[in-house]
Amino acid sequence: MIDHNEILSFEEITEVVKKLVPMGISKIRFTGGEPLVRKGIENLVGMVSAIPGIRDIALTTNAIRLEEYAGILAEKGLKRVNISLDTVDPDRYSEITRGGDIGHVFRGIEKARTAGLEPVKINCVRTADTSEKELKDMELFCLKENLEIRYIRQMDLASGSFYGVEGGDGGYCGKCNRIRLTANGNFKPCLFSEYEYNIRELGIVQAYQMALANKPARGQVNSRNEFYNIGG
Repeated sequence: MIDHNEILSFEEITEVVKKLVPMGISKIRFTGGEPLVRKGIENLVGMVSAIPGIRDIALTTNAIRLEEYAGILAEKGLKRVNISLDTVDPDRYSEITRGGDIGHVFRGIEKARTAGLEPVKINCVRTADTSEKELKDMELFCLKENLEIRYIRQMDLASGSFYGVEGGDGGYCGKCNRIRLTANGNFKPCLFSEYEYNIRELGIVQAYQMALANKPARGQVNSRNEFYNIGG
């Protein structure tokens, strides 16, 4: 767990974006963990969207709280959402999420569309126990609801096992231009890399430049982190 004092403030995150816009950054994605559990996330979206040069802000969420936040997020400048959803079967969903109610997700999807957060994209992780029926049901659900679906095979940082996203552009190293900023201020050139450069220790620009300089041609292994603590 990250100590609360280590977590970047909204002001620090906004300053990072301001410093990087002149260096070519124009798209921002908030991811997690789950970004909607952070108190005041709508204010952060508004602060970032107000920065000249930012033309696209997206958010990846499990959609449990999207019904509550979709409207205000859109008003603050959010453009799009990706929703992590691995099944549309209520019982299976409850099992995966340890008692979660898939109804929250369905209502969140509808609220997102009503708020204009489109296209709504579904991120479906395929695991070893994902059945063909689950995949087919997911496909039919997305077709019926006019949602874009992307299939993501389960990945492993420690072994360096990763794959291209079916229906998306993630996982293709040759065209990747993404840099990850973690909640505690580390720029990571790649999720599948053990390198990280802290903005508080090095300064925003130097940390960013070092991350860019050490972006690997291809992801390797990362035995220092887990997906939950780097927002994968």
